[in-house]
Amino acid sequence: MTAPTIHELFDLTGRVALVTGGARNLGFDIATALAEAGADVAITSRQIEDARVTARRITADTARKVVGLACDVRFEDQVAQMVDAVLAEFGKIDILVNNAGNVVSTPENKPLEQRPIEEWEFTVDVNMKGVFLCSKHVVAKAMKPARRGAIINLGSVAGMVGKDHRVYAGTPMGGVTIDYAASKGGVIAMTREMACALAQYNIRVNCISPGGFWRGHSETFTRQYSALVPMGRMGQDGKEIKGAAVFLASEAASYITGINLPVDGGMTAW
Repeated sequence: MTAPTIHELFDLTGRVALVTGGARNLGFDIATALAEAGADVAITSRQIEDARVTARRITADTARKVVGLACDVRFEDQVAQMVDAVLAEFGKIDILVNNAGNVVSTPENKPLEQRPIEEWEFTVDVNMKGVFLCSKHVVAKAMKPARRGAIINLGSVAGMVGKDHRVYAGTPMGGVTIDYAASKGGVIAMTREMACALAQYNIRVNCISPGGFWRGHSETFTRQYSALVPMGRMGQDGKEIKGAAVFLASEAASYITGINLPVDGGMTAW
């Protein structure tokens, strides 16, 4: 039997991907990358029109079938309905990207002892509970019956190292909060546990932990952040997350599960 070529290993033609929070930022980049690699894609947003507009944009750019759905990943009934809708549309889910996330961050970020419990609960529910709920329903309804699948969780370098005061203090962006860091650290830990539990079903689970990606940040923030990165800059909008996502979703990563891949310009290598 001839071994597949490198192009065949990265080809996602015939696959169906679900990307939560896929209407903007890194979620949009990842959804676009998977479609460019040949997958049909479902994207979610809390706002249905945002999801539908972005879905039409990706379809126009890639000629793949892309649908937009509304879902707030904090609520199990919405997640269950969303997964059912994807299965009704495509008949399967081969790839799940748990990208939906949130950080309650302002220039006046309160210290630990003044942090409102409501902000903690909202951030943890979106970033960590959402990963749990989406994985639970996709695994039960699609991947476990098919005995195959690839799950990619989105962590963060904030879940790997303490960096609030070194990086953000005094910048117009405010800071990474304790609830955001805790939730992303939880996602990284969940990735390892899920990988071990699901390997017997040929379901791979990996995590991507992005560093800072430039999204129109202020000059002050960009300069201060870049000074703390070995490569001396922030990630480039779009292109520098795409390869990691396609790799982990594809057969090129068929013997890789349970890893956390920082895409951070070397920040966590200091």
